[in-house]
Amino acid sequence: MKITGIRTQSFEHDMTRPLADANNPVGRKRYAQLAIWIETDEGVTGIGLGNPALEGVYHQITTDLLVGRDPRGVVGLWQRMVDFAFKGGNRGYITDVIGALDIALWDLKAKINSEPLWKTLGASSRAVKAYASGIDMSLSDDEIRAFYESQAKKGIAIGKLKVGLDRETDLRRIGIMQDALATSGKSPVNLIDSNEYWSPKQAIQHIRYFESEYDIFWAEEPARRWDWAGLRRVSDNVNAAVATGENLDDASEFRPLIANGAADYLQIGQGTGGITGALRVAHMADTFDIPVSVMNCPANFMAHFAAVLPNHIWMEVVDVGRDYVFDHSITVEDGYIMLGDEPGLGLTYIQDKLDECAVQERSPEAAPSPWGRRRGAGLYIVQPNEPNEVGQE
Repeated sequence: MKITGIRTQSFEHDMTRPLADANNPVGRKRYAQLAIWIETDEGVTGIGLGNPALEGVYHQITTDLLVGRDPRGVVGLWQRMVDFAFKGGNRGYITDVIGALDIALWDLKAKINSEPLWKTLGASSRAVKAYASGIDMSLSDDEIRAFYESQAKKGIAIGKLKVGLDRETDLRRIGIMQDALATSGKSPVNLIDSNEYWSPKQAIQHIRYFESEYDIFWAEEPARRWDWAGLRRVSDNVNAAVATGENLDDASEFRPLIANGAADYLQIGQGTGGITGALRVAHMADTFDIPVSVMNCPANFMAHFAAVLPNHIWMEVVDVGRDYVFDHSITVEDGYIMLGDEPGLGLTYIQDKLDECAVQERSPEAAPSPWGRRRGAGLYIVQPNEPNEVGQE
């Protein structure tokens, strides 16, 4: 069997609500992605999901490095792509490309095996513990309550709230989330995420303030992703654990965090070089008894990967309708993501919906926040209604 080529299709659609954090508190509702198909000479096709801004790069990498190769050698093909990126490094956009193609190759390999990916990867269980993530900075108190109560109805008692701009408001919202999660009938677990908005000292002050009233299991990205000294300082001075890593690309970037005791939980996902790249990080963390948590994705397909990790704690679930163009049987029941028995990822693109959502160019409202990191981050607290850039209305 040989890889013969790649097909792609850009698409956009509205999510059921905006996603927002401390750096972009208004958020965005428009969702843009790239559907990917890796094709073979025997008619078996692997699918992935990528960045529409990089459509041409996916085609170039596939043509130059994958066409004519046996798709079953996924790890070797991943290494071939990483070696190609050696000079610039497995970082940034090239990591997005490699990660998406790697996932499509794993989907293809499992389909060739006529089994779900969780079995191809070696997992013995289809169940992966879940936590609810609102990405909810733009939501009202009532909307926060409604979201976490809807997740509690699925048996999820672990929730992650976006924080960072105003600690009084954050404290109130943590209480709302905790009460909503308690309707599951289980003891709620509170997670918070400030998205690298604070300096280490600010993080310690704010987290201690929250801990005066609530148990906080972890504080996610309380300082910059590469600031191992700052992250360790936070971990040493609060009760909450420090979770970080979702915005790192390669295993080499996780080494300083591990070596310096800077992360209590490491976060990995498709952005960590796909499944093959993320496996390297998970195995490295496991040798140091550090748990990992898998990041969110549409339809929760990365649960196939999470299922095989002995040191996995729980996976992020963001329930905002990003699976609109997929047909799948992955469900959330009694607090667990339940994987199916369909070959591969268990996802199929619905062509009619893809055609309905097809675009030639990504619209501005579907792009990430144009302001990047919010003005004042790590220096002082900017009020939610304060302009993010001089001259901004």
